[in-house]
Amino acid sequence: MEAIVFNGKTKEVKYVSDYPMPKITKDNEVIVKVAYSGVCGTDLHIIQGEFPACNNRSFTLGHEFSGVVYEVGKDVFLKKGEHVVVDPNSQCLLCEYCRKGRYQYCSVKNSVGVWTDGGWAQYIVVPQDYVYPIPKEVTLEQASLCEPYSCVSHGFDRASPLSVADRVLVLGAGIIGNLWLTTLHLHGHRDVTVSEMNKARLEIVKQLDLGYRLVTPDVLANEKELYDVIIDCTGVAKVMEISLEYMKPGGKYVVFGCAPQTQRASIAPFEIFERELTVIGVKVNPFSFPNSLGWLRSMGSRYLDYKKLGIKTYSLSQYQEAIADLKSGSISKAMFKIE
Repeated sequence: MEAIVFNGKTKEVKYVSDYPMPKITKDNEVIVKVAYSGVCGTDLHIIQGEFPACNNRSFTLGHEFSGVVYEVGKDVFLKKGEHVVVDPNSQCLLCEYCRKGRYQYCSVKNSVGVWTDGGWAQYIVVPQDYVYPIPKEVTLEQASLCEPYSCVSHGFDRASPLSVADRVLVLGAGIIGNLWLTTLHLHGHRDVTVSEMNKARLEIVKQLDLGYRLVTPDVLANEKELYDVIIDCTGVAKVMEISLEYMKPGGKYVVFGCAPQTQRASIAPFEIFERELTVIGVKVNPFSFPNSLGWLRSMGSRYLDYKKLGIKTYSLSQYQEAIADLKSGSISKAMFKIE
């Protein structure tokens, strides 16, 4: 089958047309025929050696994807032909954190597309408990955004309560920034400012027709406005260092963008004390796929249109073009459309 293969040792990425077809070896496994599979910023960090992933063999990346049930083990409740999404994050269910419902802290490393074969391929085999049926109102194209929206859902829950009267600043207008913007709009937030240095990305946000204020970082620095909530989607440590100055007393700062492990930010603990600031980290999507699927059903084409979100589709063989376009900022997200 076709696949994009990543060598964890050499960090080499290549397209192959003869990757082994997955097989069911356990009664609870499902083979999914992948329809759409996204390129995440985490994938780029993995390729660049900036994010921990399997490094002792070659495997397929891709942890955001939708597809159709192709084959099932004898203990699987899903039916062939069902439209589904896959939660890539696994857990041991035995450790202290799993038993408290916080599996994002579990030390088991088995995430799909990070430690095991992922969705940058025509087919993938996963345990059935990773798989969620898609509501009939949601298309496979829209459902490909379920995993990133599930992470936003977890972040939204972590930051809640968020009042619609809050002044909100979203830093970064890549795809994650855009998903946060659509989420905020869906939940009634209208006093939102978006900061992005890439003006092409600000033009993409305009297509969403949300009515939000769009600025570049230099505008923020000059106007010295303060915000109740800041959501950092840049994954750049220096941005946090600078933007903490823009928080109102009692404000919440959501660290959502994934910065490389080596980056550091210098902050003044006194400012956190004096202004009673809350800094909120957000890691993956513990048990938030049901929320995400509900959001997708509510959002529909108003918010999930690929063109408006700045998403461009590619074949697997076009992976180099996809990654180059994503890095250039000319698109917000690259999505593999897999035949």
